[in-house]
Amino acid sequence: MSRAALLVLADGRFPARGHAHSGGAEAAVRAGRITGAASLEDFARGRLHTAGLVSASLAAAAALGVDPPVLDAAADARTPSPALRAVARRLGRQLLRAARATWPSPELDAVAGGFPKGMHQPVVLGLLARAAGLGAVDAAYCAAYESVGGPATATVRLLSLDPFDATAVLARLAPELDRVADRAVEAARRVPGEGVDALPAASAPLLEIDAEAHAAWPARLFAS
Repeated sequence: MSRAALLVLADGRFPARGHAHSGGAEAAVRAGRITGAASLEDFARGRLHTAGLVSASLAAAAALGVDPPVLDAAADARTPSPALRAVARRLGRQLLRAARATWPSPELDAVAGGFPKGMHQPVVLGLLARAAGLGAVDAAYCAAYESVGGPATATVRLLSLDPFDATAVLARLAPELDRVADRAVEAARRVPGEGVDALPAASAPLLEIDAEAHAAWPARLFAS
């Protein structure tokens, strides 16, 4: 295993187009729920322990070799919003394209052929980690960090928030990110014996509602 591969995968410059998505931050800013660093921290913490935990567990399970179509169906079941399901598949398709160019593998080719409209992004992320020789813990960390890093970066653009303040938010969340990654991997390791019901199904109803409203906006800075 090359731990340096984790740096490539987690780098914000990896061409998966995640920068075009705010993780719900744009809708939260417009609604007045994010106004600065303190409210960004509250938003990111809630996202980390809900959507972030679910994504991290799916990514970890994929990295462990759980059947991708089964995980994709589990992701669908944990994503009530049609808008968020569409976004997850679009991001998954974009990530898969980058993954096949970077770490080619028959498993990634099979997913591309079987899911032409895209597989949920966290599942693809786990498969990519597997192709890169990384483990379930690495995949879980990448997914968990994405869940808070995206909103933090978006808020810098949306509110002209000081980047130092946004980065400090992520640093303060680091111990909780550790715990979320551990929980995600623990759940993923139970899937072979218990099935995908062992994976978390933490919900964030306001994120789902905001995503549907955001998708209907006539003008927006971010795709989601």
